[in-house]
Amino acid sequence: MQITSAMKMVSAAKLKKAQDAITAMRPYAEKLTELLQNLSATLDGDAGGEFTMQREVKRVLVVAITSNRGLAGAFNSNVIKEAKNLAEQVYAGKQVDFITIGKKGNDVIRKANTVISNNNAIFDNLTFDNVAAIADELIELFVTNKFDKIVLVYNQFKNAATQIVQAEQFLPLAPIVSENANNAGDYIFEPSKEEIVLTLIPKMLKTQLYKAIRDSYASEHGARMTAMHKATDNATELRNQLKLTYNKARQAAITNEILEIVGGAEALKG
Repeated sequence: MQITSAMKMVSAAKLKKAQDAITAMRPYAEKLTELLQNLSATLDGDAGGEFTMQREVKRVLVVAITSNRGLAGAFNSNVIKEAKNLAEQVYAGKQVDFITIGKKGNDVIRKANTVISNNNAIFDNLTFDNVAAIADELIELFVTNKFDKIVLVYNQFKNAATQIVQAEQFLPLAPIVSENANNAGDYIFEPSKEEIVLTLIPKMLKTQLYKAIRDSYASEHGARMTAMHKATDNATELRNQLKLTYNKARQAAITNEILEIVGGAEALKG
C-alpha cells in the first residue's frame, strides 16, 4: 500500500508537467495544420509532391508508441492490441512491419512480427529535435518507396482517467480540403505557395509525431496514477480485512486461554 501510494504521487507530479506540455503544444500543431490546409486548398492536387503520393498499398509500417515501464493498467496492452489488429485484420495479406517507441511494446510485438527499429531512449530526453530524427527516418522510408503507408498507433491524452487509442495515418498525407479556401484572403506569397507548402509539410509531420509521443507520455502517467490509486485502495481494503481477521483470531485465542484457566481452577476445586 505504501509503495503504490508513493508511485501514485510520483506519477501525479510527472503528469502535471506532461499535461502542461501537450496542452501548450496543441494550439501550435492545430494552427500549423490549418495554415497548411488554407494554402493547399488553393493549389492543384499534386501540390504536396511525394508526401501526398497515393500508391497501391502493399507494404505498411506501423509505429507503435508505448512506454518503457509497466504498472499502468491497460495503457500498453491497448496499443499492442490495436497494432496487432492492424497487422492481422485491417491490412491482412499485406506486408506489415513495425517501428516501436517504448520497451513494453517492443518486447511483445517482436515475438510475432518484424520490428525494423526500436526507440526506447527517446523518453530519457524527450525533445523536438530527438523526435524529428525519427520523423526524418519515417519520411525517408516512405519517399524511397520502401513502404506505401505509415500509421501511428498511440494513446491520446484526454484526462488522467481516460486515454483514447488512436490509429492515425502519418503518410501519405490525406487530401487536404478546406472549407475556408475561398475566404482565405488575397495574399502575396514569397516564395511561391508551392514552395511554402513543401517546406511546411515536413515541419508538420515532425510536429505530428512529436504531438503523438507527447500525448502518449502524458497518457502513461495518467494511466499509472489511476492504476496506482486503485491499487492503493485495494491494498487498504485488504489490510483492513486482514486486521479484522487477525483481531478475531487473537480474540478467539484469548477466549480459549480464559476457558482453559477457568476449567483448570474448577478441576482443582473438585
